[in-house]
Amino acid sequence: MTERQTGRRRAQAPEIPALPGVDARLSRTLEVRDHTGTPRRWHLLDSAPWLAERGIAPRGTLLAVHGNPTYSFLFRSLIREDIPWRVIAVDQLDMGWSERTGVTRRYQDRITDLSLLTDALSLRGPVVTVGHDWGGLISSGWALDNRHDLAGMILTNTGVHQEIEEALPKALQLASAPGFRTASTSLTDAFLRTTLALSSPPLPKEVQDAYLAPYRGRSRRLGIDQFVADIPAAADHPSRATLERVAQGLTELHVPTLMAWGPRDITFSDRFLRDLLTRVPHADVHRFEGASHLVWEDADVAGLVADWLRARFGDAEEPLDPAASTAWTPVSAAAEPAPGRHVGEPIARLAADPRHAHSPAVVEMDGGDGEPREISWSLLNRRVDDIAAGLLGHGVRPGDRVSVLITPGADLTAVLYACLRIGAVAVIADAGLGVAGLSRAVIGSHPDWIIAIPKALAAARALGWPGRRISVEQLPTLDRTAFGVETSIAQLARSGSLMRDLGAPLEASWPDPEDDAAILFTSGSTGPAKGAVYTHRQMSAMFTAVGDTLQLDPERGLVAGFAPFALLGPALGAPTVVPDMDITRPGELTASALADAIAALGEPAVFTAPAALRNILDTAKDLDEHGRAALASAASFFAAGAPIPAHLLRGLRDLMPHARALTPYGMTECLAVAAIDLEGIEAAGEGSGVCVGTPVPRVQVAIAAMDAEGRTTGEITTAPGVTGEVLIRAPHVRDRYLMLWGTTHASMRFAGWHASGDVGHLDEAGRLWIEGRAAHVLATAAGLLTPVQVEEAAESVPTVRRAGAAVVGPRGTQQIVVILETEDGYRPGKAGKPRAAETSLQEAVRRAVRDRTGAEVVAVFTTRALPTDIRHNSKIDRAALSRWAGQTLRGERADSL
Repeated sequence: MTERQTGRRRAQAPEIPALPGVDARLSRTLEVRDHTGTPRRWHLLDSAPWLAERGIAPRGTLLAVHGNPTYSFLFRSLIREDIPWRVIAVDQLDMGWSERTGVTRRYQDRITDLSLLTDALSLRGPVVTVGHDWGGLISSGWALDNRHDLAGMILTNTGVHQEIEEALPKALQLASAPGFRTASTSLTDAFLRTTLALSSPPLPKEVQDAYLAPYRGRSRRLGIDQFVADIPAAADHPSRATLERVAQGLTELHVPTLMAWGPRDITFSDRFLRDLLTRVPHADVHRFEGASHLVWEDADVAGLVADWLRARFGDAEEPLDPAASTAWTPVSAAAEPAPGRHVGEPIARLAADPRHAHSPAVVEMDGGDGEPREISWSLLNRRVDDIAAGLLGHGVRPGDRVSVLITPGADLTAVLYACLRIGAVAVIADAGLGVAGLSRAVIGSHPDWIIAIPKALAAARALGWPGRRISVEQLPTLDRTAFGVETSIAQLARSGSLMRDLGAPLEASWPDPEDDAAILFTSGSTGPAKGAVYTHRQMSAMFTAVGDTLQLDPERGLVAGFAPFALLGPALGAPTVVPDMDITRPGELTASALADAIAALGEPAVFTAPAALRNILDTAKDLDEHGRAALASAASFFAAGAPIPAHLLRGLRDLMPHARALTPYGMTECLAVAAIDLEGIEAAGEGSGVCVGTPVPRVQVAIAAMDAEGRTTGEITTAPGVTGEVLIRAPHVRDRYLMLWGTTHASMRFAGWHASGDVGHLDEAGRLWIEGRAAHVLATAAGLLTPVQVEEAAESVPTVRRAGAAVVGPRGTQQIVVILETEDGYRPGKAGKPRAAETSLQEAVRRAVRDRTGAEVVAVFTTRALPTDIRHNSKIDRAALSRWAGQTLRGERADSL
């Protein structure tokens, strides 16, 4: 190309318009020879002037590489003061505002071109690469070729490998189809607009226009076409060898790595994330539930990156040493240790004890003939060992994740403890999460195996859940084929039994205490359910804490009116039964069903979800003499999952006069934190929030004080009367959240403590009072209020059944809105569109809140039922109330709750 032609090409370069969120001074161009030796004009964003202006010495460089069909604009959020790194975000040749070369560029060409650019920039380490979509592949190739400068990698919604026999994602099949590719990528801007439409929520118009700006006209979209044509799916594709080289090479890069993912991506779905994790198993992962392909637009990825860089490479004043980067120290390591024992050991011990071997371990209320069916400790132990041997024989290995989707009862108990026995990691996500929540939990846990009942197998097939499949029962051939089932637990138990009868021992040592044992999912009451990862040591400590709190033993069984607690009984050596109930609606447990379950065990402890208490009282009128006698025989009564008002516990005295009414406080991340009985509640008297008692043995509680806007400060205190986030230290605090690096980091921001997300205070006697969720604190102009303060005041008004506190406006000046369930308007499970409360009720609620808190309420509404979590039916979704109230008071159209 002549000098005149080069000058003409430069003259034809379009002017870069003002872009939202981008300082025009950071935009620069650079001419560099490409892999053909031809000078090419690159455009890039470079934050070096921005850092210099602020006197910030960069810790290193973030080299950000976009994919198809975006450009450097995607990474504008990385330029921020809490990221003291130089950001270089490139527009790849033929893309964004870089030169249109007219040259066909393959995958390796783009890696080489990028290396030539960084050489021209004299870029030296430490460099952390940042890649998205195709940029993930290209930045990974650069990392391999420049590992002497590489300090770390960040990968977002990308993929570095595609098996030959594996079909491309449907979106890419369509985009690359002959006759359609060019029409959608370059002749029109359909591919570009479709990609932008994937964002959730939709992109603002000015952001969409910014993405469209460099691709106006067919000639400026040829690079989009080339990228799609270069997808190396076939074995003979020119870029296939480079793909194989990079995919294999990643296994050799042992540098700090972060993977941030939008799971709703129709192109780079979780299967690409699973592949990446086989290659970079040490990577930190954060999945932004709800985010899609443009995860940088859908979620605060830059905020995550800021926290990760600080955690992995230190603060500005510390020497940068990636080799010194380590994982967190679990909170449990700072706590007083619990007595050590293998999880499930009580099953084998009781099976070997002649006094208990033939007494019931599990009771199923419907044994198939309408009568309860008892499974003894001896039979349960034999079943656990048989299944464990069968699982090993079929190929299940220690560390494999096994999603267990079985109705509570003997089968679930045996399968769970068989998995724990051989060191497989049990994934426990129950039907109480609802179909959507359960699907997110299963897919997000990346299980290697699914063991399930037919209904769950059908869902796995229909919804594309990963994992090899095992049915609980033996299925007909057509069903096995339809569900993709390899075998059944029934078959595995038979094969395991045969091997053991022939004298073959169970070939599995007990798992190491620090190995992962289980992933237990939260209720999802404050967002998508999170997987809490427990090690064997932490799980054993959790069973010990619950057993000590509830005082369970072989003579005192457990009625699990909240189905997930049925799994605790066998580990505590307590016979267990689940009442006849819909486990997805624990709040609908009836007094009669509870009485039948109690009668099956004699004088057991009873555990229910908080939402069930009112329904038990409401349906007590249907009890016959036998049912009343059964309820009266209960030795103790527990309810947890949400704070329990004392008046509900008092209402149970007539039904269970001899039962000790205990309300333990805990959470999926740390079952059994504190406990209090009814007498203790009455002794505590009135206060702000609900008194949940003093910490159980080996648990410490402290408070992280809050500022006027509800943000936690660095102050940790046990002084009475200080309201803030509840911090917990215990040997049974979960290890981490599964593939939620940012959430784990936030919960462990106070070294040696788990930040619970609950807000409360300690009183003079060391008792803990819970006042709601930290995220729901009301930062009003009158001061900081907790939601429970407002709700308790509103619920003191006659006819108010339950209240939910919402806020509108910016923090520090928030206005309070109260939404009510009334006694005459309540309809369980039928949340609707709230309406303004009658004038007299509005005035009564305003007065009650004003008198108790000093705060003013701007609006009062009533609804048929407040939105709550599915699992407990009791945790109010105050965030949903605030969204609805904000829309309504702004005059916008608001949907039903």
